[in-house]
Amino acid sequence: MNKKKNRTLRMMIAIVILSSCIGCDQATKTMATQTLQDKPPKSYLADTVRLSYALNPGGFLSFGSGLPDQVRTVVFIALNSCLLAGICVFLYVKRNVSTALFVSLVLVLAGGIGNLIDRLSNHGLVTDFLNVGIGSLRTGVFNVADMAVMFGAMAVGYLTIRHRSDEQKMESDEKHK
Repeated sequence: MNKKKNRTLRMMIAIVILSSCIGCDQATKTMATQTLQDKPPKSYLADTVRLSYALNPGGFLSFGSGLPDQVRTVVFIALNSCLLAGICVFLYVKRNVSTALFVSLVLVLAGGIGNLIDRLSNHGLVTDFLNVGIGSLRTGVFNVADMAVMFGAMAVGYLTIRHRSDEQKMESDEKHK
């Protein structure tokens, strides 16, 4: 496939992932606000899945929620915006990254944008509503954007480790020739 077609295909993939993840995230946050706010949590699948409305001033698992408002604004809006812009620049400049890495980074970007939209439109707060677990072993409360970031970040980590392992194997093979 020539470079122009490859770039067009990647752009289409990015648009589909971004629009579907961000759209799903925003729609589910709106539904959660309308149906769960000021109501007791709802439990499903023998309490494996709980739906409960929460506004999170912090990051993952409320990390940083105790920071002063101005510091939280800088960390969770300004620095997050810079990180998302950095991902965009990386994806534009490094056009030869594997499709798997490209998709993984676009997932991180989509989740980051979804939560950034919340912070900008909700006084620095993010709407969370999902909690899963068995018995007392439970996750924190999270949302669709968080899932996109986590899946994307885990995939980036896995791909990075696999790439390094492949490089080490090639170096080892070269030494033994």
